[in-house]
Amino acid sequence: MMVIVLAIAAALIWQGQATANSPESEFGCDPLLNHADLEAALIAAQADANGGFGLHIWGTLVDRDGVVCAVAFTGVDRGDQWPGSRVISAQKANTANAFSLPGLALSTANLFTAVQPGGSLFGLQESNPVDTSVAYGGSSGSIDTEFDPMVGEKIGGVNVFGGGLALYNADGHIIGAIGVSGDSSCADHNIAWKTRYGLGLDNIPGGVSTTGDDNIVYDTTVHPATGHTASTSGWGHPDCSATATAIAIGGNVPNPPGPPITYDGLPTTHPIGP
Repeated sequence: MMVIVLAIAAALIWQGQATANSPESEFGCDPLLNHADLEAALIAAQADANGGFGLHIWGTLVDRDGVVCAVAFTGVDRGDQWPGSRVISAQKANTANAFSLPGLALSTANLFTAVQPGGSLFGLQESNPVDTSVAYGGSSGSIDTEFDPMVGEKIGGVNVFGGGLALYNADGHIIGAIGVSGDSSCADHNIAWKTRYGLGLDNIPGGVSTTGDDNIVYDTTVHPATGHTASTSGWGHPDCSATATAIAIGGNVPNPPGPPITYDGLPTTHPIGP
């Protein structure tokens, strides 16, 4: 009996030391990465025009270590959104965080072309798999609360279409990422962009888009013979609708003073403007 007690005590001491020395203790969830702020910003962004189907969506925040900080949705009940999009939103957040740096932000949309067959990053989407025990564990009744079963856990996963963006605070430090899922991939990107803006975490240091940030790039073509996707910049994403493209080209943030900017004859409701 004494041997068993000593073994348990030793295991608990080791576990405590491991927790104290874990990356979560060093980085952790920034105070800005909380459920209430995410939910408010996500609902406001989804209610706006985004060029998709107007569907309710999921949003997930992760810290710099990929630990889930908050999960929220925009509907009244968890069944108002595609159930599968909950984990996809977490994948997108993990991806944007995992492949962005202090000086270079890459959105999940920026990765689309490079991971296609023949692309320089083909196979990336098979790396860093989702931890299914985190994705599907816990009580469903806790979903969309501060006690969501994914919170405090590393979800993993790589997703390579629109909806994931790295988060940079007012000091320009990367503190994690947001992932949005539940509408078209292009609308997901627009909603994530507006949500990040609403959280005040869009201080982007640089990126691969034509505007020097991590905005979605629409410059892809499909080879008629091979079916392979090509992108002029190498960072392109297929377009979903003219409206979604116009909104993204405009920049997705509140209108500046002056007349509205148009793209292909369509007004951009949230242009950055010159």
